[in-house]
Amino acid sequence: MVDLTGIKITRRDEQVLNLLVQGCSNKEIAEQLNISPRTVKQHLRTLFLRAGIIDGRKRVKLATAMYQKGVSCAAL
Repeated sequence: MVDLTGIKITRRDEQVLNLLVQGCSNKEIAEQLNISPRTVKQHLRTLFLRAGIIDGRKRVKLATAMYQKGVSCAAL
């Protein structure tokens, strides 16, 4: 399990994560936020490093942690 309590999450990071939790692909996230898919990938990569996620199930672990933290999609 990933503990997000001590991790710095910017507003844009939170927007990316909210869309990730909703099941959006990087391309869909990019379209929603008017940024490039490469920028989405960089946001996620940075968050993975901050969270200490290093294995192949990154998206699932991060999305699960965000869901359990109670991040609201209404914040978008």
